[in-house]
Amino acid sequence: MSTTANPSAWPSLRVDDWTDTRNTLHMWVQIVGKIRMQYAPLLNHWWQVTFYITPVGMTTSSIPYAGDTFDIEFNFIEHELLFRRSNGKHTSFALEQMTTAEFYAKVKAAMDAIEVPMDIILTPNEVDPAIPFDEDTTHKTYDKEAVTAFWRQLSKAHIAMEEFRSHFIGKVSPVHFFWGSFDMAVTRFEGTIAPRHPGGVPNCGDWVMVEGYSHKLSSCGFWPGGGEEGAFYSYTYPVPDGFSEQKIEPAEAFYSEEFQQFLLPYEAVRQSDNPEEKVRQFFNSTYAVAADLGNWDRKALESTPDRLERYQEGAAPAECILG
Repeated sequence: MSTTANPSAWPSLRVDDWTDTRNTLHMWVQIVGKIRMQYAPLLNHWWQVTFYITPVGMTTSSIPYAGDTFDIEFNFIEHELLFRRSNGKHTSFALEQMTTAEFYAKVKAAMDAIEVPMDIILTPNEVDPAIPFDEDTTHKTYDKEAVTAFWRQLSKAHIAMEEFRSHFIGKVSPVHFFWGSFDMAVTRFEGTIAPRHPGGVPNCGDWVMVEGYSHKLSSCGFWPGGGEEGAFYSYTYPVPDGFSEQKIEPAEAFYSEEFQQFLLPYEAVRQSDNPEEKVRQFFNSTYAVAADLGNWDRKALESTPDRLERYQEGAAPAECILG
């Protein structure tokens, strides 16, 4: 495993080398994510529950409570979990080897310290088996070097995904981390209602998937699976006929029958001469396949991020938007 100090490098992190830590971290972020879900008002597609990448880790962002706000941030450089409330109350504790039950107890004590009640469902979502957090002594591994490397993977993917997001003026999600599925995603929407999602995700109500997939979409992201070092992915819902047979870029990408989506192994990106271009090709080509087969109005939904400069240069508004 390599976690180079150079922040511009794409770090190497074999999935098999940090599986125990990954599974433990998955439980820990679920605990914190459920706190955000407890207090944040419902947004379309569950956007109110997600985390966001920061220069040191990931955060819940501000959460409303009793007329003010609080947030919780994972610092994956100093390996701390920070709790801050806008009335000045704050606390933290070290991220280190401990059982998930111990982590849960520490989180509850920290919430008491900032005087915000914590009342979450103790069963994790989207995993099987699902051990209640306060009883979980199985997930207890925390490899600091691996966690930092994973966060750096997310940071590099985040930059690429923000650039991809900037080319769309239709409804599009933030670039955000879903703690249930443990992946980072950005999703473009066609604008019309989709067929009802069948659900079927372990320990997750079908109605959760119905809300998440209520409208036609094309989603891409990064997760620590699907390749030796994780994978970029892309899928569409509903799936148009012929989607899986389409030719996409780059050459290392493929359609996975197991996961029912296109995958681009992270190691293929990291080892290339131009990682950013590899990711750009993958996102653009898989979206184009989804949009064309799904009959999206691409001229109305797509744009160019340099349109303000082109306005200033005197281009016609339509040229700026469609160019």
